[in-house]
Amino acid sequence: MIQRIQSLYLFIVSVLVAVTVIVPVASFAAGADAFELFAYGLKDAAGEKVVGTLYMALLLDAACLLPLVTIFLYNRRMLQVRLCVVEAVLLLGAEAMMLAYFFLWERCFDGFEFNAGSLNYTVALPLAGLVFCWLAIRGIMRDELTVRSLDRIR
Repeated sequence: MIQRIQSLYLFIVSVLVAVTVIVPVASFAAGADAFELFAYGLKDAAGEKVVGTLYMALLLDAACLLPLVTIFLYNRRMLQVRLCVVEAVLLLGAEAMMLAYFFLWERCFDGFEFNAGSLNYTVALPLAGLVFCWLAIRGIMRDELTVRSLDRIR
């Protein structure tokens, strides 16, 4: 059912992760050059991809699509709970990957000498998605308990 509150929570998770995919995660400065870290790679000021970040892109793409799939599995509530847990793991993995690319840039981006870097607000969006994922799990479990209690009455 689309009108359940957990469906709205899962949609919010998907939107937050989609914004994370589109907006730059971090900015780096190397002398007079500026670089931005996106989900799909490190881009220079002209917008050309310099280095690809395939694993972060795969994690964020999966984390963006999974809540949309989970919304339409409303008849299988326990599967929805499991998929929400998988979504939480994907969000934590994506967050760890973003922070690893930022803090370990010497190892990740060989050949670049960055002298300054800053994180954008986009890094916090998967954590906000994690909160909404937890709220969705609570709503799904509430529905499951309601259905089970009504089965006992009959």
